Amino acid sequence: MSRLEFFLTLLLLPLLFSHGEAASIRERATAKKCGYEACPVTDPKKLNIHLVAHTHDDVGWLKTVDQYYFGSRPRIQKAGVQYILDSAIEALLTNPERKFMYVETAFLWKWWLRQNNETQQNVRNLINEGRLEIIGGGWSMNDEAVTHYHSLIDQYSWGFRRLKDVFGSCARPHIGWQIDPFGHSREQASLFAQLGFDGMFFGRLDYQDKAKRLKDKTMEFIWKGSPSLGADADLFTVALYNNYSPPPGFCFDVLCNDEPINDDPKSPDYNVDERVEKLLEYARRQASSYRSNNVIFTMGEDFNYQHAEMWFTNLDRLIRYVRERNSSEVNIFYSTPSCYLKAVHDANLQWPTKTDDFFPYASDPHSYWTGYFSSRPAIKFYERMGNNLLQISKQLTVLAGLTNRHEELDYFREAMGIMQHHDAVTGTEKQLVAEDYARILYNGMANGANINSAAIRQLMNQASPNKSRTAAEMYSCMQLNVSSCPYTEDKDSILTIYNPLSYPIDTPVRIPIEEDTTYKVVNLVDSSEVVSQVVPIHKPVQNIPGRISKAKNELVFIAKVPAMGHKSYKVVKGIGSTRQQTYGDVPRLIGNEFYNIYIDQSGQVVVNWTQPKNMNFVQSFHYYEGMEGNNEESRNRSSGAYIFRPKQISAKNFGKPAEWTVHIGPVVEELHQTINDWVSQVIRVYRGKEYVEFDWLVGPIPVQDKIGKEIVTKYSSSLKTAKEFYTDSNGREMLKRKRDYRPTWKLQLEEEVAGNYYPVTSKISLVDKKKSFRLSALTDRAQGGTSMQDGEIELMIHRRLLKDDAFGVGEALNETAFGEGLVVRGSHYLIGGSIKNLDEYMLKEKSLQLETLLRPWTLVTPIAENATVEELVPLPEASGLAKALPRNVHILTLEPWTYNIILLRLEHIFEVGESETLSQPVEVNLRDVFTNYNIVTVEETSLGANQWKADMNRLKWQAETNDVLQSRDATSNTVQVEDDAINITLKPMEIRTFLITMLPRKL
Repeated sequence: MSRLEFFLTLLLLPLLFSHGEAASIRERATAKKCGYEACPVTDPKKLNIHLVAHTHDDVGWLKTVDQYYFGSRPRIQKAGVQYILDSAIEALLTNPERKFMYVETAFLWKWWLRQNNETQQNVRNLINEGRLEIIGGGWSMNDEAVTHYHSLIDQYSWGFRRLKDVFGSCARPHIGWQIDPFGHSREQASLFAQLGFDGMFFGRLDYQDKAKRLKDKTMEFIWKGSPSLGADADLFTVALYNNYSPPPGFCFDVLCNDEPINDDPKSPDYNVDERVEKLLEYARRQASSYRSNNVIFTMGEDFNYQHAEMWFTNLDRLIRYVRERNSSEVNIFYSTPSCYLKAVHDANLQWPTKTDDFFPYASDPHSYWTGYFSSRPAIKFYERMGNNLLQISKQLTVLAGLTNRHEELDYFREAMGIMQHHDAVTGTEKQLVAEDYARILYNGMANGANINSAAIRQLMNQASPNKSRTAAEMYSCMQLNVSSCPYTEDKDSILTIYNPLSYPIDTPVRIPIEEDTTYKVVNLVDSSEVVSQVVPIHKPVQNIPGRISKAKNELVFIAKVPAMGHKSYKVVKGIGSTRQQTYGDVPRLIGNEFYNIYIDQSGQVVVNWTQPKNMNFVQSFHYYEGMEGNNEESRNRSSGAYIFRPKQISAKNFGKPAEWTVHIGPVVEELHQTINDWVSQVIRVYRGKEYVEFDWLVGPIPVQDKIGKEIVTKYSSSLKTAKEFYTDSNGREMLKRKRDYRPTWKLQLEEEVAGNYYPVTSKISLVDKKKSFRLSALTDRAQGGTSMQDGEIELMIHRRLLKDDAFGVGEALNETAFGEGLVVRGSHYLIGGSIKNLDEYMLKEKSLQLETLLRPWTLVTPIAENATVEELVPLPEASGLAKALPRNVHILTLEPWTYNIILLRLEHIFEVGESETLSQPVEVNLRDVFTNYNIVTVEETSLGANQWKADMNRLKWQAETNDVLQSRDATSNTVQVEDDAINITLKPMEIRTFLITMLPRKL
């Protein structure tokens, strides 16, 4: 380190260590007694009744985010979040015994920005006194089935960031509060533990599971969130007795119809004695299903407390009269989930453990909430691409040193946080809300595209030897999902491709072009010509409703792009290049070094491996007819936005495909197949790529026959899988599934298909253990999937239904666009083979999974007349990384944070046992990571970047095995700082988070 770097480090250190402490000066003016210190005293000899005043405020569902906040559209739903927060704060100030909890940071932040100084100080005081407690703390209460861990970490980190900046340490959440999502993932528990949470609460679990847990007193347990991370991912978990509703008859909101507490003895409606006894009866019944002498009553509901005094006045009276009449038996008080958890912890009991998850969730024998795994597939893909672009925008903001784009980036972060809500990416919102979510995300992605252009241009200019030259404007193609881009279709252009991954890639690039003519692609680094190919755009894609494009072809080539870097290529037409050959009428194989593909006599696509020769699979499309009923009783449940309930056990077949063509060239071979008027696909294999891409197109799904349909694709092999298959948990660790089976109770299954569907966030796999063969399907969005037959993968890709399922959304899942049923396009990537060499195979599969998630981003510079390449692209290639990282390490996060501080996360992408060598711990020298910067200060934090890692001290719980569950040896998480190295060690599945300062190397 130079002397200048040393002195700058001394200047930056105070900023690093004061991260998020902007409210610390204000905090000192108020006596702080928050967190567990603010909890009421429980009595070990009595039944302790914890009254938790709460509201559940959906960040969009039946109304848009803004409509919910401002209270507009009351005919749809009487809900106004601004009034809830106004009213709750006012009610808390009138009685120091009252407590209230709040969850959704998106709404809290929106409200906070509109408050005067006095109100803001009152809120800070209430938080510092532990009377207003922030629970969960994410931007929204996220779904757990169809969300990806990248986006989950982001949305919690950003919520925490806002809370810490304005409220300080007392607003740091200790508890996960997932009371409304429709099933719960193991990865969510793991992430909560890594965020530093002491526990989590949820409301929904399968009706059979719940009945058994109530009987066995296992509603509270230790959830072992990761076999790889061990105790670091263990989380104490509470399944609530009554979802998140109050005891029956005790809802005192303006939206409720229950009788208030009448304590006037002269009134004929006086009811104190009756209400007290009824509450105590309920408390005793609930306590009989839990192990400690504590019960939690969730005194609130959806959008409750718009007139908070109604609730609090009645709760005040309940507390008063229960104490007067039953002080020897019960202890009742205002509480919070944190205080309840602390009381349960202090009981010093032993707890059962759980190692699987809570999918699929069924609320009755015929209502399996597995439809939303695939509902609104277009918005699911949009969200996934939003994450792709957000990660790139954050990386480039850091690498280019952008200082004037934070407002745009913040909006994008918050838009993605909204999309994680359990009625957003799930597809369980009303149509008008889905359109508003798309509007919000569109604006966020537009910001991201602008950031990318500005950052790449700045990087080019910084490295240009001639400072008078400025890189030309660059544009993003935002409609490549329909093979449309106005910047490439009829113009020569320069393509600058950015790779967000931590290793170099050879990636297919496809750009829409108008003419079927010759093209030349030039690598601008060395002026060499790159092999390219013109391929026609499949006719059904050209005919997608709403597509405005003259492009009838795509130019395809393989780009070699450095790790976390960019590379530029020139595309000029009319010079000469290899073109494809087209075949029709007769069957002809397509393939590459690894696969041979053809269509059999029944019209199914057959994929054969070249090695091993005895491995193959068959692809085919099918559909289920959606059940329709009056929903008045379980057996009449309809298939809808939440529920998947097919009429038949076996999916129906389509007729024999109408036509197909083959297109062969030096880059890619494609089989274009039309099944019928509304189902088609392109199967493609690239030279040198060990996967088969299935580019499917479905819609408009016809409903003229008044029958809703749910479309699936199947990949059927001869693998012997013994009813077992594997699905990912939020894109991270894999869980074993078994058909018609649950690990924790004896399953009684009346919906054979729906009860075997699981969320597939990014991957579903089959393994033939005897043959040592593996087959995996990787998805470009979350979908529902299963294996209803051994050796078979089934994925649901689109749904159009004509009946609501009566779980609240109030309208059928009947999406339309441009006056027709919605058309959806997507991709599956099939990879498989022998796993005798497990290291080699799993690296290929893991790499494909990352490359599917974080795709390269292409920016287009149209070539103006008389412009030189040097003027347009001063720097044709650069990498943000100084050297390659180990292949089992990935930079999960690189983003600007606060006060010139950067947030850096590194993750080990292998699980324990996935690979003999790549599943081992690995060491990384942070000082050598970045090309243009030196890391000069580094401090490790919790996963959410709102607490120093050294200060994490989670509550310890004892399992029934007598094991005390606590974190691994703290020394394993140290950062070893030396003169020429900052060494860290990553263990399998470990994510480590750092706040760092960096200085330009040229200083």
